Amino acid sequence: MADEDVWRIALPGGGDPARPGEAHVAALVTLPQDAPRAVVLLWPALGVTASYYAPFRAELAAQGIAVVAADLRGQGNSTPRAGRGSRHGYHELAGRDWPALVAAARERFGAEIPLFLLGHSIGGQVGVLYAAREPKGVDGLLLVAAGSVDQRGFSGAARLRVLAGTQFVALVASLWGYWPGHRLGFGGRQPARLMRDWARICRTGRFEPAGADLDYEAAFASVTLPVLAVSLAGDGLAPRAAVDRLCAKLPRAEVRRVHHRPENGERIDHVRWARSGAGIAREISDWIREPRGT
Repeated sequence: MADEDVWRIALPGGGDPARPGEAHVAALVTLPQDAPRAVVLLWPALGVTASYYAPFRAELAAQGIAVVAADLRGQGNSTPRAGRGSRHGYHELAGRDWPALVAAARERFGAEIPLFLLGHSIGGQVGVLYAAREPKGVDGLLLVAAGSVDQRGFSGAARLRVLAGTQFVALVASLWGYWPGHRLGFGGRQPARLMRDWARICRTGRFEPAGADLDYEAAFASVTLPVLAVSLAGDGLAPRAAVDRLCAKLPRAEVRRVHHRPENGERIDHVRWARSGAGIAREISDWIREPRGT
């Protein structure tokens, strides 16, 4: 089991209009020893690179599952870096980046191998938008520590903190031209449009990204994919209620909800689970093995 060379996938239309020809999604590929029985496309959280998930990717590969772990646009090896000229948000990720990686994986592994999207945090939120655009684009969704940032999914002081925090990030990003999270200790360097989309979800509970060519809220009803949604004990950024709210966006999907608690001394939180994800990898492996109707 080893990482292949980094995939570099050019994005349709060059990604950001301000920087034509510069936008690529980079991904690391982890293969099992034998032919894979399934493929998982992993999209990370804000400020987390694909390389961080190496232990979790290895656990999935040990279960016979190939993993293609992408860097979000502007993170890790994906380009371009977020700046004042960036013009992408949730809609561009769901309508360009996610489809480009799905197409590359279908070409590499073939249409006969089941293909699943795994989204962590914002990766899961955008994965749900992708499913609304392409209800049959993949064979299922895996959501790990991925909840709606809707303030109503938090309680007590946490609700006030998430509301104030998201609006502060969006305000700074709008004034500065991008969110300098690499300097301020949260989320990495991110485009202003993405942060405004994120803050809007917190205020309204609705997925209405800037520039959308689709009514995502209406399109969610077309998603009938199987979904495994895993919340984590002690996760203050995607608590159980927030994960439930994201799942509720897909009223016709076959949703399996799992609340994962640490086992064998593993230490987990919203991000650290990816460094010791054996239990979650087994949950995913068992779920993928389950027979489903066509």
